[in-house]
Parts: sequence; structure tokens; C-alpha cells
Amino acid sequence: MKNRRIARIIAVVLALIMAFSLIYSAIATLTAGAVPTQAEIDRLREEKREYERRKQEIQSHINTIEFERMTEVAKKRVLDDRIMLTGLEIDNIDETIAYYEMLISEKEIEVLEAQARENLQLRHYRNRVRDMEENGVITYLEILFDSTSFSDMLARLDFISDIMRADEAIYNDLITARNETEAAVAALEQTKLEMEEERAQRERLLEELEEHLEEANVLIAEIEASLETENALYLEVDAEAQRIQSEINAKVEELRREEERRAAAAAAAAAASRPTITGSGVLGWPVPSVGRGSISSEFGTRLHPVFRVYRQHWGIDIGASHGANIVASDRGRVITSAYNSSYGNYVVISHGNGMTTLYAHMSSRRVSEGDVVEKGQVIGLIGSTGVSTGPHLHFEVSINGQRVNPARYL
Repeated sequence: MKNRRIARIIAVVLALIMAFSLIYSAIATLTAGAVPTQAEIDRLREEKREYERRKQEIQSHINTIEFERMTEVAKKRVLDDRIMLTGLEIDNIDETIAYYEMLISEKEIEVLEAQARENLQLRHYRNRVRDMEENGVITYLEILFDSTSFSDMLARLDFISDIMRADEAIYNDLITARNETEAAVAALEQTKLEMEEERAQRERLLEELEEHLEEANVLIAEIEASLETENALYLEVDAEAQRIQSEINAKVEELRREEERRAAAAAAAAAASRPTITGSGVLGWPVPSVGRGSISSEFGTRLHPVFRVYRQHWGIDIGASHGANIVASDRGRVITSAYNSSYGNYVVISHGNGMTTLYAHMSSRRVSEGDVVEKGQVIGLIGSTGVSTGPHLHFEVSINGQRVNPARYL
């Protein structure tokens, strides 16, 4: 009877071990390469506090008389900084939530393990109680009555004490296992609560971002409501576009000369820190979340809807949701990643053979100057920084220093 009981217990333990092995394998597969720790969450929270501190500084600046005396373009740059920091806060919370989701998966496993240990100890305890009900008191009395001498009786009493201590240990193990289960469940619930707090804060930041975007759009609309101001702004933007194109051409020429030097010294080419990067020449669509029907403004001259004057537009505008991914149209090297009062956050990529692409008005940039990027790699997020009303990507293509219609290469 006892052997069968022990065999059943062993079988249950082996089954639990196999079940947990399968669960661990599944979790390991889902979270391969990611080790969620409280330290990572603490690091992200410290980053978020820094974003909040910088936003408070910007807001304090906005509330000053000095801000009121700024030009509209200068004001827009300050608002762009605030929008960018809010976007970074949202990204930070998204990463924090991802860590919490992994932690919750781990803690759910811990709860299952604790419950399994508790169930195993409960079986031990129940089996012992059943034995005591069947044989307990009578067995102890029989052991004592069967003693042959006083010293034999004392020895038997010691034996009974050992049995009782073992029974107490089984009971204590059950209580410990139950406490571990309760602690694991409490830790899981606390982690879930913290994650929900992060989700709630994310929703508040999204509302705040919408308010910031609306404030920036109102500022641009006010600028465009004045013919004199709008003309001055157009001239400034156009001059800035020409300056940026000259800068692009200079950097492309620098890369070309560097490649010529490497070609002339083949031995040094192997040790060169920046090998030649050439794209396919066939550009991919830069905003994966929307199609070609989202082009809101084409390349070339366009008629201003209010002032009825023609203006040159050096690229195409692709409307998309704020925060949507912007990807590299082809393989290449980042030659510019910067902020400009006209183009906002913008990135320029050299694809070799005289071709460059420019991506403007980003809410944030995800690459730095000198980075090598692959076709389809995320390089930034859709925004409305610089002289821009509403979230969109301004996309330009240049061939040998001349801006051309991107539609011919997409």
C-alpha cells in the first residue's frame, strides 16, 4: 500500500517537472535574447524623469515674455523640441511596458511553480493525516505497550518523538509552500498593477502630444494667414532648402573623393574604416504604413491655395499618422541627421552613384551621421517638425547634385 502511494507521488513529481520544462522552453522561445530585470525598468524610469525635466524647462521657457518676443519660426522650434520629448517619453513607456510583459510571463511561471510545490506538500500532509487517522493513536500505544523494559520504553518514546517531529516538518513545509504561493501571486498582481499604471500614463501622454501638435499647427496656420509673413517664411524655407542641397552635394563630393583615394590605394582599402556603400538604384516606398495614394503634394511648382502664387516644391509629401515608421528607400550611408528650422528633424542618405534621398519633418530620428543603413530599415518616425502643418514625410531625391521627381525612382 505504502509503496504504491510513494510510486504515485514520484509519478506526480515527474509529471510536474516535465510540464515546467515545456513551459520554460516556450517562454525561452518567446523571450529569446531579452532578460527582463528590475534594473532595466529602473533605467528606463530614470530616462523618463530626464525627459520630464527637460520638458519642464521648455514649458517654463514657453511661459516667459522672451518666448513671446521670438519669431514664429523660433517659436516653432521650441514647440518641436517639446513634441519630440513627449514622443521620446511615449517610446520609453512602450519599452517599459514590453519589459513588464516579460516580467509578468516570468512571474506567472513562478506562481505555477509555487502552486505545484504547495500541491505536492499538501499531498504529503494529507497522506500523513490519513495514516494517522487509520493507525495513529493506537499505533503509538501499541509501540509503548510492547516495550519489554523501562529503558526499551524510553527508546520507543524517542522513536515516537522522531515521528512527531517528522509530522511537524511536513506541516511546516506545507505552510512554507503556501506562503511562497501567496507571495508569488502578490508579486504578480503588483507587477500587473505597475504595468497598468504605465499604460494609463501612456494614454495621458498621447493626449498631451495631440495638444502639442495642435498648438504647433495653429502657429503655422497663423504664419500662413499673413501674406507678408508667409512670403518671408517661404523665402527662408527655400533658402534653407538650397543650403541643405549644397551641403548634401559637398558631402557626396567628399565621399566620392574618399572612394577615389581608396581606389588608388588598394592596400589601404582593406583597412579603411568606411567602405564604399552602394544601393540598388531602385528605391522602395519610405512609409510602409500607407500607400502611394497618401501623397498630399507632388514634386514641382504648386499653386498656393490662399495667395494664388506658384511655389517650387522640391519633393513629395506623404501623409501618415504621427509616429509611423519611416524607412530607408535603399541601402546607403547616412550623411546628415540633424534638426533644421525649416525641415525639422531630417535625415539624408547617400546611396552611391550620385544618388541621395532626404526625409524631413520627422518627429524623431533613429539613425546618426555615418551609420550604414539597409533598405527598409527604420530611420525615423513621422512628425510635423519644422515648417509643417500636420504629420507627413517630405521626401526628396537628388541625382548628381540635382533634385529630381522622386516618383520616377519609386
